[in-house]
Amino acid sequence: MLTHSLGFPRIGAKRELKWALEQYWRGEIDESALNETAFQVRRRNWEIQRDRGIELLPVGDFSLYDHILDTAFMLDAIPERFREGNGQSGIDTYFCMARGDAEKDIPAMEMTKWFDTNYHYIVPELAPDQAFTPNPDPLLEQLQEVNDLGMSGKPVLPGPLTFLLLSRSTEKDANTLDLLPALTEAYAQILSSLANKCEWIQIDEPILVQNLPKATVELLSPAYENLAKAAGPAKLLLTTYFEGAAHHAETILSLPVAGIHLDLVRAPQQLDVFLQEYPKDKTLSLGVVDGRNVWKTDLNTAVEPLKAAIKELGEHRVMAAPSCSMLHVPVDLEAECKLDGNIRNWLAFAAQKCTELRVLAFAARDLNCVEPLKNNANAIAQRRNSPLITNPEVRKRAITKEMTSRNSVFEQRSATQQERLGLPALPTTTIGSFPQTEEVRKTRAAFRHERIDAAAYEDTMREYIKDCVRKQEAIGLDVLVHGEPERTDMVEYFGRRLDGFCFTDFGWVQSYGSRCVKPPIIYGDISRPAPMTVEWTTYAASLTDKPLKGMLTGPVTILCWSFVRDDMERMDVCRQIALAIRDEVADLEAAGIGVIQIDEPAFREGLPLQKGKRKKYLADAVESFRIASCCVRDETQIHTHMCYADFNDVIEHIAAMDADVISIEASRSAMELLEAFADFRYPNDIGPGVWDIHSARVPSAEEMAQNLRKATRDIPAARIWANPDCGLKTRAWPETLASLENLVKAAKIVRNELLT
Repeated sequence: MLTHSLGFPRIGAKRELKWALEQYWRGEIDESALNETAFQVRRRNWEIQRDRGIELLPVGDFSLYDHILDTAFMLDAIPERFREGNGQSGIDTYFCMARGDAEKDIPAMEMTKWFDTNYHYIVPELAPDQAFTPNPDPLLEQLQEVNDLGMSGKPVLPGPLTFLLLSRSTEKDANTLDLLPALTEAYAQILSSLANKCEWIQIDEPILVQNLPKATVELLSPAYENLAKAAGPAKLLLTTYFEGAAHHAETILSLPVAGIHLDLVRAPQQLDVFLQEYPKDKTLSLGVVDGRNVWKTDLNTAVEPLKAAIKELGEHRVMAAPSCSMLHVPVDLEAECKLDGNIRNWLAFAAQKCTELRVLAFAARDLNCVEPLKNNANAIAQRRNSPLITNPEVRKRAITKEMTSRNSVFEQRSATQQERLGLPALPTTTIGSFPQTEEVRKTRAAFRHERIDAAAYEDTMREYIKDCVRKQEAIGLDVLVHGEPERTDMVEYFGRRLDGFCFTDFGWVQSYGSRCVKPPIIYGDISRPAPMTVEWTTYAASLTDKPLKGMLTGPVTILCWSFVRDDMERMDVCRQIALAIRDEVADLEAAGIGVIQIDEPAFREGLPLQKGKRKKYLADAVESFRIASCCVRDETQIHTHMCYADFNDVIEHIAAMDADVISIEASRSAMELLEAFADFRYPNDIGPGVWDIHSARVPSAEEMAQNLRKATRDIPAARIWANPDCGLKTRAWPETLASLENLVKAAKIVRNELLT
């Protein structure tokens, strides 16, 4: 019975790859130094997995930026604006695709969420006549690396159907699936080059857990016939994850692949469906350890489906694996010395999950592992019975219908708010954060490590806030923010001030490129012991006569961007968070703050992948936002913010949130995201992002004005705001100031046009 991994965290246990990437982008190291760091991270990843019992190691799951971008680059699916004629080397073309080029004024490719995770992938841009010219050399080189280390490697590739359905066409009405024959031929060439160099090849088709049309799924059969022939003696493992694929079982079981992987953490019930008529020539890989959360697996429960599969198929046709790639969890728990000992005993990071798989593989075959199973059972029981996880006061707090409704409809509130705020047409604002200087970061670290006292810390933060307010006033923004210098992360900041959360020192997870987050761990009932933002916000507001926004993170986003307890319903946890945020909103309003933004960038991200589960999630998510926001008077303006997403299937629920203003990331899609709001006739105000803050380039005032003009074709001008795509924390001050000046100019240009 083989143990294998679908993928491993690629950033490094101490973010070694992050630092090397950023040094390379700053010109401080060359390509060879970057590649050496990348190799060392890959090597360490393979060693960790091997030493903890993984027999078949993933190859190609590693990436310098993103695995979907890697695939597009390997296929030579490079949009013309990035071609070598721009004078760039191969690796710089690759990074330009992801990040754009400020000097050459080349915008980056679109970026969006990987299914329902907080990982972002680069969206391939494919022309209707797209040609694919594969170059498998990087994958072959990594396979040779693992072989040279004396380990057994399994190349990993995104499946052709998933790749095409996650891509976008450069022409609006073109269908990317029309490219499947050409893409299949390119994949066949890649598989042919791997055929005699490995035993297994992993083809990821997570798109199959979604409700696809039958005609779309049927396209797999001829495609995989060609791929199986090209692979020769190598065995194809078709991998699904993030949900169940039982609704496509008939087609999946008929495909000419040697093995199928199922996610039994998200969808344990699908095993019965697949086992009913499982083909005799196929191996079955079972994802029995959660690749997306940090809790110890209940091994005595998780072993049962492995035993059931062995009983039906025999142990040599069953593989044990994580549910999905472990990209979504931190590397190793052993570094977390400061965690509460009880809570630490309940956790398992990627390295520990590998050990769990080894134990499960032994236990499934009734081999001797009594002690590990006993220790695991004790940890599971201790957590279940711990007083740390339950707060009776939180459990007693009731939610009433009155708590989820504003006092008046939007039109009435809007008039009252305009009377209070006195804003011009196309009011300008930012999403919240401003660049975090080296001084700010060092001051936060010094305070955290008790090298300076609270007074010194607060003095530095106040000076930064004062400077932010002055800069915004000088630029001419209409609604200001305090800049958030006190916050490392929009979820971590609040989690540290709420009961029921704990934090790691090295629990980093990749969000995109070199950007990493350290998700809080929700282990118990959630409450707010004291105000969290009121002091900083009221101080900033005292420095200006202009409106200033209070900045909060919404309950759905805190939920989605944390490692959530798995011993109660997720949306019950969300409601606890909503009540805590509600208390903060009430305190901000009482302190005189007239504009309060409750960010929900993860609202769409949390949407279940299968349609039958969406209605309940959306109702709960809307309710949670309204619990948090509906405690204010009409004159207080509630904003929210959402990141790149396909809003078409959730637009009515976004409207039901009833925020007075929503800002969205729209520039990378050339304002196409606004079509969903226009088609729905979205009733409230909207701020489409008119410049892409994920790139260092400074868009001109005319470029932003053109985006605003596009917006006014879809949305009435009276309901449009002008703002960047997202927060500015990761940007530098010079580009930020230049871009904001152009934003204000753009708003004035279009205002004047509207008056003539």
